[in-house]
Amino acid sequence: MNGDRFADLDHRSLQSWLSRELNEPAILRSITKFPGGQSNPTYLLETDSRKLVLRRKPFGKLLPSAHAVEREYRLMAALRSTPVPVPEAIALCEDREIIGAPFFIMQMVEGRIFWKGDLPECTTDQGRETYRELIGVLARLHAIVPDKVGLGDFGAPGNYFERQVGRWTKQYRASQTDDIAEIERLIEWLPSTLPRQERVSIIHGDYRLDNMIFAPDRARILAIIDWELSTLGDPLADFAYFAMNWAMPHGVRGAQLGGLDLKELGIPTLDEATEQYCELTGRDSVPDLNWYFAYNLFRLVGIIQGIKKRAIEGNASSANAEAAVSRILPLAKQACAFADQAKL
Repeated sequence: MNGDRFADLDHRSLQSWLSRELNEPAILRSITKFPGGQSNPTYLLETDSRKLVLRRKPFGKLLPSAHAVEREYRLMAALRSTPVPVPEAIALCEDREIIGAPFFIMQMVEGRIFWKGDLPECTTDQGRETYRELIGVLARLHAIVPDKVGLGDFGAPGNYFERQVGRWTKQYRASQTDDIAEIERLIEWLPSTLPRQERVSIIHGDYRLDNMIFAPDRARILAIIDWELSTLGDPLADFAYFAMNWAMPHGVRGAQLGGLDLKELGIPTLDEATEQYCELTGRDSVPDLNWYFAYNLFRLVGIIQGIKKRAIEGNASSANAEAAVSRILPLAKQACAFADQAKL
C-alpha cells in the first residue's frame, strides 16, 4: 500500500482497533490529515463503509493538562442529548500503543465551514442569520445545567478566570523561550484585576466561526467542533472571546470585523450582538469587555508559545507553526493595549 494514503498513523494497528470498537470489519482506504490542527492533530478516516474523524494528542512529551482529548470525548458524549449540536462521539482510545498517542473517533459531519468573518460567500440576509445562529447556539450552550448532563465535576470550583490566569501562566512558563516585557506585565496585572464571576456554565473555550460546521443550504449549525479547552466556568469567557472579533481589525484571514461596514454585510454591531446574547441568557448587560480581551490574547499567547516550544523540539503538528509563532509579540502588545483601556 502507498504509505502516503495513511498520513503519519499506523493504519494496520488502527484498522484492527476500529474493527473491534465498531464491531464490524473496517477496511481503511485512506487517512487524510486536516490542515492546521496545531494543538490536537485531526484526520479524516475513510473506510469501505463510512467516513470518520480521528483526533489525537500530539506525539512526544506534552505539558501537564494540555491536549486533553479524553475531556473532549466526555464533553461531546454528554452534549449529544442536548440542543447543542456536536458530532457523535463514537469511541475513545487511551492506549498509546495503538497509534502512539491517545485519541478518539467521532462522526464526520458534512457541511460548510466559514473562515472569514465578513462571510464573502453569503448575502446580506444570510450573513445576518449566520450571526444570529452563532449567538443563539452559544446561549443554548450556556443554558445547560452541568449536573443534568453528568458534567457537574467537569471544572474546578471557584473563580474561573483566577484558575485560568494561573493555568496559562504556568503553561507559558513551562514552554517559555524568551523574555518578553509585555507578557511579564500581563502576568502581574491579570491576577490583580480579576472580574467577579456571577454564573457557572459549560464553556467551549474557543468559540469562533471556523469551529462551526454549518448546513450546506442554510444558516444552521450542525456541529460545534474543537472542544479541547472546554470546562465549567464563567460564560462571559466564551462571549468575550467571540466578541473580540469586533474589537480586532479585519484582515485577509480570520473572523475579525473591525473597520468593516457591518450594516452592508448584514452583520450585527457588537452592541446588537450583546443585546441578543443578553436577551437569550436573561442578562441586563455585560461588563466592560477590555479586561476579557486582554485575558483572551494572553491565553492565545500561551497556546502559541506551546506551539513554539514543540516546534523547537520537532513535535509541532502544522507546517504553519512558524507563522503562528511570529504573532506572539504583536498579540502581547495588543493585550496590553486592551489592559490600558479596561474600566476596573
